Amino acid sequence: MPKITTMNVTDRKIFGALVGIDGLLLLAGALFFNEKVLLNTQIGFLSASLVMLGSMKSYKRMVDARVENEIVTTDIDRDVIDKLEDPHDLYSEESEEEPVEDIRAAIKEEKQRLKANRRSLFEVLRDTKGALSLYRIGAYVVLILGFLYLNRHGVLHLPSYLLSIGLPPLIVAFMLVSAKHTVSESTQTKENG
Repeated sequence: MPKITTMNVTDRKIFGALVGIDGLLLLAGALFFNEKVLLNTQIGFLSASLVMLGSMKSYKRMVDARVENEIVTTDIDRDVIDKLEDPHDLYSEESEEEPVEDIRAAIKEEKQRLKANRRSLFEVLRDTKGALSLYRIGAYVVLILGFLYLNRHGVLHLPSYLLSIGLPPLIVAFMLVSAKHTVSESTQTKENG
């Protein structure tokens, strides 16, 4: 019998919340709105839910594979946001270089440093594995085809479609934050008791 981890319980709670909210959305659409709005909310909500669940599944598999293979990112000095904002480390407080008199030598050194930092195709593919997962790609295909279906048949109601696409990310974020608080509270209780 597989061991039920916190993530499995969280995944089940997220799935249950998405199904419950979709049921409420279906009921509200059937009672208060016309068929056009009901169709838009269902296609938008289901396709956005698939995107969220597919993304979670692909990243979970990627992280599990990295943990299993003991692949640890070693660049702890600079975080990802810092790398994006300052890719050449120009504004770093630690590395203040003196002005170089020979500009040609400086350019040559910089080119060699950049060549040494180049990543291989294998490294790039390994890091983009979560983004190129079949779960995510399939979910985005469903999202695009749902939009195209609604648009082609002239039943696209943009306000209800956009609202229903925005609900699953909010639900997942709320469920993850509440699960984090639950885990931290239970950890504090165990430490105090």
